[in-house]
Amino acid sequence: MTPLADLLIRRIAATGPLTVADYMADCLLHPDHGYYATRDPFGAGGDFTTAPEISQMFGELLGLCLAQTWLDQGAPTPFTLAELGPGRGTLMADLLRATRAVPGFHAAAQVTLVEASATLRGIQRRTLGDHPVTWADTVGALPDAPLFLIANEFFDALPIRQFTRHAAGWAETMIGVTDGRLSLGRTPPAPLALLDHRLADTIPGDIVEICPAAAPIMGRIGACIARQGGAALIIDYGGWQSRGDTFQAVQDHHPVDPLAAPGHADLTAHVDFAALAAAAPPARASQMIEQGTLLHRLGIDQRAARLAQSLTGAARASHLAAHRRLTDGHEMGSLFKALAIYPPHLPPPPGFDA
Repeated sequence: MTPLADLLIRRIAATGPLTVADYMADCLLHPDHGYYATRDPFGAGGDFTTAPEISQMFGELLGLCLAQTWLDQGAPTPFTLAELGPGRGTLMADLLRATRAVPGFHAAAQVTLVEASATLRGIQRRTLGDHPVTWADTVGALPDAPLFLIANEFFDALPIRQFTRHAAGWAETMIGVTDGRLSLGRTPPAPLALLDHRLADTIPGDIVEICPAAAPIMGRIGACIARQGGAALIIDYGGWQSRGDTFQAVQDHHPVDPLAAPGHADLTAHVDFAALAAAAPPARASQMIEQGTLLHRLGIDQRAARLAQSLTGAARASHLAAHRRLTDGHEMGSLFKALAIYPPHLPPPPGFDA
């Protein structure tokens, strides 16, 4: 039993079962035992690998997309160049390298990383070298300025609540204790105004997940972009409207029981892109598109071909495999989706306008 499991069992004994959201929040962000507070989970030596760790092309193309959007909006100066949940800082490093030749972009950009983990902040500082960076604990701390933002695999780690529809209403999934171990259970079903809008597209037995923190975050981003200009690129795994049990854990690159080792495994859930889009006004939200489609539109095939020209043997094979993993419909290309947020009176960023 992990130290956090023991704490959670004692907490449940004292105050009652936890929502999935409360359980996720403690598992990921507990100051002493939380997953992100205590380790570097990324890459081959961690528990999972994100797109920026797979290939430099991912961050390069998204960076050039943001830079072109900045130019199309009249190159506002200064502006906030922000990333939510920046991991090791790899994506931002690739973005900055790819945009060095864009006139005025770096001089105007005030790089801000929204990161709660002191451990990861230290890694990000080393990755970005001497490039000026500011850290923020929350999206609410971002400056009121033109905002050009990227969030890759950020929203999937926000805590969710999970409900199962019944004839009498909705039963919420809870974390309790059975025979001294953490266990899943459900509340008695009851009407829930929060999910009235899902009665038309669900039937008894369907599971719906909601992310209470997502809408306020998107609302803050959308309000800033509508008022000051900018754009946000959201990339994550999920779909349009939540349906089904997607609460999951990954440890050492393999799925594990989410209750087995609290604080030692990454906990995530699929992102509901419809909910994100609904929270964006007064800014506009693009249509949701697949990651592979976006990267193809941004020129990943041409970029991959150019990089391959200087590679041979195992390095070339690895590069081509990375390109395939990012774009193929049987890999990340269709599982991951993308959404752009942009000012209501302007066209969407490149790649989202086809």
